[in-house]
Amino acid sequence: MTEILNQLYANITDTSWLEVVAVIFGILSVWFARKENIWVYPTGIINVLIYVYLCFFAGLYADMGINAFYFVMSVFGWYNWSRRDESMHHVPISSLSIKGWTFYILLIAVSFGVIFYVLKNFTDSTVPLYDSFTTALFIVGMWLMAVKKIENWLLWIAGDLLVIPLFAMKGLVFTSIQYIVFLVLAILGYIEWRRRLLQKEES
Repeated sequence: MTEILNQLYANITDTSWLEVVAVIFGILSVWFARKENIWVYPTGIINVLIYVYLCFFAGLYADMGINAFYFVMSVFGWYNWSRRDESMHHVPISSLSIKGWTFYILLIAVSFGVIFYVLKNFTDSTVPLYDSFTTALFIVGMWLMAVKKIENWLLWIAGDLLVIPLFAMKGLVFTSIQYIVFLVLAILGYIEWRRRLLQKEES
């Protein structure tokens, strides 16, 4: 136990200021997402651009790619959450149908297969299977958040549970701690969005 704590302390003290900044903005972004606040996107953009840089040098190429994807999706999400319909209402929270669930599960499977093939054959990734699956979950989760589907939180929860040990193993301990916070916020986010969705359905 002492050895583990000493390793944890050593990794935290080795954490770069850039990673600390990324973590702060990442936590802010998820906090704003939980509150259905538009600031989820500007804070998130800062976070993902920093992680593109950090993941490249950690050899987490799929995570680097997904953060670049997050940037594009953040721009789209910022636009989608800001727009209003003819009644001047913002895009509401909604849930997936059975057909929608089927489509997105297939999308996760296809994304996983494509990413795994690329990582296995064209990179020196040391965790291609792990990295590919979490990346596929987060890709679909990011899209579902941009279109305000409540199920986005379920994918974030699953992905967070998986990447916590992955980042710790790669020496990004502060980032691993960030994902523990993300996990808690994702659970709270699901509860909050569920409450809002039920209120909308009852009104």
